[in-house]
Amino acid sequence: MNKIPYKWLALSATSLGALLSVMTGTALLIALPNVAADLNAPMIIIIWVLMSYMLAITVLVPSIGRIADMMGRKRLFVLGSGIFTETSLFAGMSQSGMELLIIRVIQSVGGSLMMANSVAIVTDAFPKGELGRALGINVMVIAVGFAIGPIVGGILTVTAGWRWIFYMNVPLGALVTVWSLIQIRDIAPLLKGEKFDWLGATSFTAGMFFLLYALTEGGFGGWTSPLVITFFILAAILIPLFVYIEFKIKQPMLDLRLFKSRVLIFAYSSKLINGIAIGALMFLLIFYLLGIKSMSPFTASIYLIPFAVAMMVMAPISGALSDKYGSRILSSLGLLVSGIGLLGFALFIRVDMSLLEIIFLGTVIGVGSGMFNSPNTNTIMSMMPQDRRGIAGATSIMMGNAGSVISIAMTFAIISSGLTPQAMDALFIGAHIGSKGIYVNTFISDLRFAFYVSFFISIAAAIISYMRGPTPVWKK
Repeated sequence: MNKIPYKWLALSATSLGALLSVMTGTALLIALPNVAADLNAPMIIIIWVLMSYMLAITVLVPSIGRIADMMGRKRLFVLGSGIFTETSLFAGMSQSGMELLIIRVIQSVGGSLMMANSVAIVTDAFPKGELGRALGINVMVIAVGFAIGPIVGGILTVTAGWRWIFYMNVPLGALVTVWSLIQIRDIAPLLKGEKFDWLGATSFTAGMFFLLYALTEGGFGGWTSPLVITFFILAAILIPLFVYIEFKIKQPMLDLRLFKSRVLIFAYSSKLINGIAIGALMFLLIFYLLGIKSMSPFTASIYLIPFAVAMMVMAPISGALSDKYGSRILSSLGLLVSGIGLLGFALFIRVDMSLLEIIFLGTVIGVGSGMFNSPNTNTIMSMMPQDRRGIAGATSIMMGNAGSVISIAMTFAIISSGLTPQAMDALFIGAHIGSKGIYVNTFISDLRFAFYVSFFISIAAAIISYMRGPTPVWKK
């Protein structure tokens, strides 16, 4: 019997971790209205249950990526899996919205440890000519999580209750932890003798937190809030300070010289802007399906599947093609295709929109996402020296998550601008206000505007992606 090559064992471990994390997030997304009703929590707290996890991962992964380059990826990945598993048990036992919010913040540390190391572990394990295919498989598994998460969340919410979304993670997470402990190896040479850039890490983490929190809270509560203004000012001080520190220090957390490459900076930028364009897609569709179509969580989840299935099919194909033909055209075309799907929603969204239209347009956006993500990540990771892959992969994740956080805040601000808090709460918990409801026309109009904004952002991402140039070159 032939021994399974290490590269496939490493990919299996990281893919299982990604599957668990994504499946939990999408399952929880479909169950949020039930969580709000069960815990008697206001919508804003429950939204932060979702947003806090994304926000914390966004600000933590770059520092963790740098630590992994210095200490090794395996121990941090395994530790992250363990933290994620244990906090799932406590999340399921939450008795209030605030308690669940705090536990999700702690859980995000585990998620950050896994996500910051996942892509780097795969990149270390696979030769350059096979990396696109491997990353495509990784994205495919993430798409599987997107596909089955809403179904699992819908079934568990209806049959056993939303708490079982977290309880199911305990045995699954234990399996991922043990498998990772056995199979993952540290291949990349460690940066021995280097010191961690605490000053840079602190200024970056605090600056990004203040910026993203201000963007999110501004979208939810208004841009003139003293807290929002204060946080914007703090971010405007700390982020330039971080850049200054990184150029001055000998061993920076994030070597900004890496961004002198035109290809790299445009690849990262398109990742961020794509996140802004489509990060709120599921959020918007859930509002529409629950509040306007009056669907149950399980029924609504079925109509979110085509997006994930299309991405699942396209990701490994585009990843393999990028190994052979490069990433520039594939990534840019993928963003253009996603933009067409967003434009379709902007043009055709209405109270009586057919479910076939929703399925078709979701599929188009999924195809575009699959075409973009694998080749774009292939470009980023292929250009990096082995001892910088942890921070490179973590920065890519940070860009995507930051885009999603901004996207949800932006679209929430748009769709809530014409609705009272009571109407928003009714839509959120799935209270059907009817096709003749006083707020429905306003909601549909705001939803249409949000999709138009997302379309133009996606087109901007496609242009930036194409501007990266055809040849990635790395000079150490």
